[in-house]
Amino acid sequence: MKARWTALLLAAVPIAGAQAQAYRCTVPGSIERPRPDLPSASQPTRVVPIGGYTLAVTWAPQYCHEHARDQSARLQCGSGNRFGFTLHGLWPDGVGKDWPQYCRPTGLLPATVIRGNLCSTPSAQLLQHEWAKHGTCMPGLSPARYFQRSTGLYARLRFPDMDQLSRGALTAGAFADAVARANPGMRGDHMRVTANRQGWLDEIWFCLNKAFRPQPCPVHQGGLPRRVALKIWRGAR
Repeated sequence: MKARWTALLLAAVPIAGAQAQAYRCTVPGSIERPRPDLPSASQPTRVVPIGGYTLAVTWAPQYCHEHARDQSARLQCGSGNRFGFTLHGLWPDGVGKDWPQYCRPTGLLPATVIRGNLCSTPSAQLLQHEWAKHGTCMPGLSPARYFQRSTGLYARLRFPDMDQLSRGALTAGAFADAVARANPGMRGDHMRVTANRQGWLDEIWFCLNKAFRPQPCPVHQGGLPRRVALKIWRGAR
């Protein structure tokens, strides 16, 4: 298993692999140009040692249920596209509760990098944000290498039958255990499950060590308690 997860770190991922979690994805001929994403008073530059990583994925049917009318969500929630889990991002974590962010100045992402990753993270602005806030804190990585690494981990994730799970009583812990069973070498405590205020599944945060292998999530990271009820929005069929 150690060899498997080390391979995820090093592998070069073709576009087809990056689309593994998309039911249907077509990149438009013209893509949006992102705005600069910069540190601010509330989100300042913070350079601290890296203690591990979080790989965050978003349940797209729930996102689209809440944001389908947003212009920024048109690629993900319209245009004939349909997604399961999308890649939110790969986040360096700190040794304690603080995490590094906006570690060095950066310009706009090249259009080729955006286009090559839209079927994993279907928003040019989110791609810009993830690189500016998180990718710049990973030493020695270009934007292309940062997204190659994050999509490499994402594309190899496997998920249980979400339709089946959505039809019965479910807790956050039972859901995490089901995801773990689909990914040999993982356990339920290697991830945090998040939901909106009404208890609908929002995201999964996979906790990784500095070698990008699954590890128990720190208590301070949050997420739903294992016994809390969880609902899964299936979306239109």
